[in-house]
Amino acid sequence: MSSTATRAGGDDAPTGTPKTGVLMLNMGGPSSLEGERDGVGAFLRRLFEDGEIITLGRLQNSLGSFIARRRTPKIIEQYRQIGGKSPIGDWTRQQGRDMERKLDALSPSTGPHRAYVGFRYAPPLTEDALDAMAADGVERVVAFSQYPQFSCTTAGSSYNHLWRTLRERGLEGRFKFSVLDRWSTNRTYIEAVADQVRQGLQALPDDPALRSRAVLVFTAHSLPMKVVYKGDQYPAEVTATVGAVMALVRQRAAEWGVPVPRHVLAWQSKVGYLPWMGPSTGQVLEGLGRQGHEAVVMTPLGFTSDHIETLFEIDVEYREDAEKAGIRHFGRAPSLNASDLVTTAMAEVVADHLASGEVCTPQYQINCHACDNATCRTVLDPIAPYAKLRDSYGKPSPVPTWPEGSTPEPSLQAPAPFTNTGPERR
Repeated sequence: MSSTATRAGGDDAPTGTPKTGVLMLNMGGPSSLEGERDGVGAFLRRLFEDGEIITLGRLQNSLGSFIARRRTPKIIEQYRQIGGKSPIGDWTRQQGRDMERKLDALSPSTGPHRAYVGFRYAPPLTEDALDAMAADGVERVVAFSQYPQFSCTTAGSSYNHLWRTLRERGLEGRFKFSVLDRWSTNRTYIEAVADQVRQGLQALPDDPALRSRAVLVFTAHSLPMKVVYKGDQYPAEVTATVGAVMALVRQRAAEWGVPVPRHVLAWQSKVGYLPWMGPSTGQVLEGLGRQGHEAVVMTPLGFTSDHIETLFEIDVEYREDAEKAGIRHFGRAPSLNASDLVTTAMAEVVADHLASGEVCTPQYQINCHACDNATCRTVLDPIAPYAKLRDSYGKPSPVPTWPEGSTPEPSLQAPAPFTNTGPERR
C-alpha cells in the first residue's frame, strides 16, 4: 500500500511537512470482491477476529476466521449488487480533502493540516496511515473518530488498535496525540443530518396528506446487549443525536414546506443469535405496516457516508420488508457523504479541539462501569499529561465478572421490549 493511498489528498496532497496530521479513523470496507488484502474475505476476517466488536473468547482468531470464510460468499454477492466494492474509502478521502481546506482557513495557526485515512478492517489500514505520517514528518496528530457517536466496539476498538499498532511498529514517541472521540451533538453535524432529513421528506410524493402521515425511521447499528450491560455510552449518544435533529426539524419544517414528521428509533445489522438491542429495524417496519402507515423515510445514523448497511441493508433488504408490510412509499434520507455541511462540521470540531488544548473529551476518560479491557481509554504519547479516571485514583476498582452464560443482575438488564433476540439480518 503506497503512502499516497492513505493521504486524503492522494497524489494531489501538498508537498512539505504538515504541522498537524488528522487521522480519520473508521471501520473501512472492501475495495474489491476477492482481493487478497482489500477483498471481502480479508475485510470479514479482520472484522471477526476483532474481539472488541464481536467477542468469541479464546477461540477469537480461529473461530473468527471460520465465520468469515462461511459468510464471505454471501457478502460478496451483496457487494456485487452495490457496485463491487464499498464506497467508504472514496467518500472518506473526499471528506478529508474538503476538511483540510476548511481547517486551514479556520485554524491557520495549527496548519497546514493533512488528513490521513486509517481504517480498522480494510486498506488503507491504521498501520498504513502511521507509516505515511512518519514519512511526511508529522509530529502533532489528532486521532479523529469518524463515528460521531462513541462506542467501545467501533471508535474504542479503533483507538485500542491504534495504540497497539504504535507499539508494534516501534513508533512510540514519534508523534504527539490528542483524541477527538465523539461529536454526536455538534451543531453543524446536527444541521447536516437535519438537512438530509429535509431531502428525504421532500422526495416523497407531493401529497400533503401523505407527507403529514410519514414516519421518520432513524436507524443505527445495533449492539450486543452484553456490551450495553457493561455501560457502553453509544445508545445514549445516538438518542441525543436523534433528539437534537428532531428539535431542528421542528424549527425548520415550515421553512422547508413539509409537515413535522413523527419519528421512531430502530437498530439494525444484528449478527448471530445472542440478544442485541432492539427493536430491530425490520421489526419496526413490520409493525408500522401492520398499523396502516403508508410512508416512511429511513434516516441512517452512526456513519458519515454510504456503505453496505445503507446501500444494501436499507436500500434493498428493508425496502423489500417495507413492501411486504404494506408500506407503499419507502424513502431514504441521503447519507452525509461529502455534503458541505458535514465536512464543515468535521473542520469545526477539529478546529475547536485544537483550540481547546485538550487531550480528549472528558467522557473519554471514564471507563464503562464493567470494563474488563485494560487498553480502553488509553492515549499513548499524549500532548499533555493524561490518565484514565480509574487509574488516577491510584487503586483501580475491581472489575465485576459474570459466569459464562449467566445473566447480569436484574438492575442491569434492559426491559424486554428493548432486546432483539430474533435471527441475524446479514
